Amino acid sequence: MKDITRKPSESFTIMNEIVLPNDTNTLNNLMGGKLLHWMDIAAAISAQKHSNAIVVTASVDGVSFKEPIRLGDVVTLEAYVTRAFNTSMEVFIEVYAQNIPRGEKYKCNDAYYTFVALDSRHKPSAVPQIQPESEAEINKYEGAIRRRQVRLIMAGKMQPNDAMELKAYFTDK
Repeated sequence: MKDITRKPSESFTIMNEIVLPNDTNTLNNLMGGKLLHWMDIAAAISAQKHSNAIVVTASVDGVSFKEPIRLGDVVTLEAYVTRAFNTSMEVFIEVYAQNIPRGEKYKCNDAYYTFVALDSRHKPSAVPQIQPESEAEINKYEGAIRRRQVRLIMAGKMQPNDAMELKAYFTDK
């Protein structure tokens, strides 16, 4: 499977939800946990499209809540695979909120999720590689190796001295 390549657009996923009263906190804003749940679903769909396999969430990075999402807003989640490694995939997800009556739409969140593809015995399985096309896709693809090294260092699975791409990013060439 490693010799197969796919474009990020092949994993592109759009998911829409509406914020209902049961989804909100006492300020009538969407609860963060509910948003993380929706983000996990949209990102998992992208990873499954890319790998043609069942996937499990391995990590969530860089989630920031930039703007509140209010009761009645429509939430649009856009996700795609930015890079594939051996059995894992990094997925970038952006979240937009839209107040349809007022005609307002704004970006409120983004994050990187990592998924591992599983075979029929629930063991990690190889995934196709990514062939980025646009400048934005290429930038995310190239940055993925550094983000992966940070994740591995933070999880205690890599020593900082072994993170060659990360070190090269911060040193003069």
